Order: sequence, then structure tokens, then C-alpha cells
Amino acid sequence: MNRSRVSPTVVVCDQADQAALLVAERIAESIRAKPEIVLGLATGGTPLGIYRELVRMHREESLDFSNVTTFNLDEYVGLGPKHPQSYRFFMQQQLFDHINIKPSNTHVPNGLASDIEAHAREYEASIRAAGGIDLQLLGIGENGHIAFNEPGSPADSRTRRVDLTEATIEANSRFFSSMDDVPRHAITMGIATILDAKRIILMASGKRKANAIREAIEGPINESCPASQLQRSGDVTFVLDAAAAAQLPT
Repeated sequence: MNRSRVSPTVVVCDQADQAALLVAERIAESIRAKPEIVLGLATGGTPLGIYRELVRMHREESLDFSNVTTFNLDEYVGLGPKHPQSYRFFMQQQLFDHINIKPSNTHVPNGLASDIEAHAREYEASIRAAGGIDLQLLGIGENGHIAFNEPGSPADSRTRRVDLTEATIEANSRFFSSMDDVPRHAITMGIATILDAKRIILMASGKRKANAIREAIEGPINESCPASQLQRSGDVTFVLDAAAAAQLPT
């Protein structure tokens, strides 16, 4: 699909926890407006506060996930759902086990699939069969990656197996016992898959993300900063803390 550049909406909060609460509220509003919503979900440190607030809303405000469908962005190749560093395990621990979502409605790529490329095609087909993603949640890497779409990822990429860069392996090593334990490959939604979402919210916090945020929002659209491709989305909002927004023009 040919897409032209669209200026994203940028919301800056003083602190990261405020940004997380804002994003959680927008997700909750979307669920209340469309109970059968299809959500695209992310992992890592960025969404932890969002998921905590969604769990609180479910417990204290009866936020209902019973008709919600979810698709996660990515998974490490070689890690099964019970591995404590797998993204399926993360999602169960941080969100799914604490809300009333149907297990059959939660989708995370299978890192143990015998044929990763065939599984990737099936994952794309499952997203289409669900009617597409209504709201996609994203984080951003220090090198501008979204999901595991590293610099150089084609703009027309779809769900596929990818090699992780040394920078990403090093950044993710904090979750593992040693750098040697970090998987070198992943299965990830592609940039075109992400851009198909009807709405996108990217959250970022901390000064280490400031350069990537500037390039994503103010820089040219190019493959060296995968997040810059979000400028081609018809509805994208960046929710940032002050540190992540520090290099944006005032």
C-alpha cells in the first residue's frame, strides 16, 4: 500500500508512570467502545506500567476482556511458552493470568514452530481472519527498531524470522543470566503488518530513547530508523515522558 507522510500526534507527560496510565486509559476506552476489539501487544520494560493499570481496571472497575482478541508483536526463536524469558511467559505473568481474557483469543508467535516461515504466514493469516488489529501498542529500541524490525528492515516486510543485531542482543541481555543466553533470532510482525493497524500508540520513556524518538518523528522516512515508517500511519500517537521527548523541538 502506498502511504504518504502524516504528522503523528505527540503527547508528553512529565514522568513515565503518567505516560503508562494515559496509554492504559486509552486502551480501556477502546475496549469499552468496542468490546470485541483486536489489540496488538508489546513486551519488554515499556508496557509493564500499562499492563499493571489494565489489571487494576479489570479488578476494581470491571474492565471486561472476555471478548478481546490479542496478537503479540514477536517472540524469540527457540524459547517455548514455559521459558521464563519467552514473551508468551511474560504476557501470562504480566497480563493474561490476571484478566478474564479467553486463552484461545491470545496469540503470541510460537518460538518452537518446526517451520518458522510457515508459522509466520499462518500468523499473518490469523490477524487478517480476526479482522485486522484495531489498536497496536508499540515500544521503540534505542536504534529505532519497532518489534524486532531492526534498521534495514524493508518497509513492506511481513511476519517473518529475523536475525537480532548485537545492539539488541546486548540491550536484552539484562533479562538473561548472560549475553550468551540471549537468543540470536526472533519471529516478528513486519513493518507493513504494524502499519496495517487502524490505530497505533507508541510509548517511550527515558533519555536513552530520545534520539530514536527524534528520528522517528522529525527525521526522514527511511529503513535506517524503522520507527520513522510510522509517519506513514494514518493514526499514530507517541506518548512520551519528558526525557524521551527531550530532543524534540519545543
